Amino acid sequence: MQKEFITITLADDDEDDRVFFKDAFDELKINTNVTTCNDGVELMEYLLKPETIVPNILFLDLNMPRKNGFECLLEIRKDKKFKDVAIAIYSTSSSEEDIENTFVHGANIYIKKPSDFSTLKKVLSEVVTLNWQYHTSGLNKENFLLRL
Repeated sequence: MQKEFITITLADDDEDDRVFFKDAFDELKINTNVTTCNDGVELMEYLLKPETIVPNILFLDLNMPRKNGFECLLEIRKDKKFKDVAIAIYSTSSSEEDIENTFVHGANIYIKKPSDFSTLKKVLSEVVTLNWQYHTSGLNKENFLLRL
């Protein structure tokens, strides 16, 4: 019997953040297949390969070299291939401007990076198990920012 996996991709230039992210999913009892990319350029190259499985959830750091998360968000939302991808902004920024801009341009949720591992696991579990209520009830700003 084959197990169903939730396909997750993270783009983040901070190696420690990528390791903690993968470790958190390893400890959660959720069947995931996690891929990480070092920056936005690497992410877009990966996503556009014909053999790449389109992720169910894409976590985007905003502040990355070469191509930032906001640029990736705009590019991804222009491509019909990615219309069903849930995009979680995953950033240290709590700037109202960043939150507003990513909301307006099609991100599904905004997560301020947690400062400790147990909170990270809780946040990731919450994001993966959300029923993504925006699909049926319309996305609104009140349920856009995940606060834990």
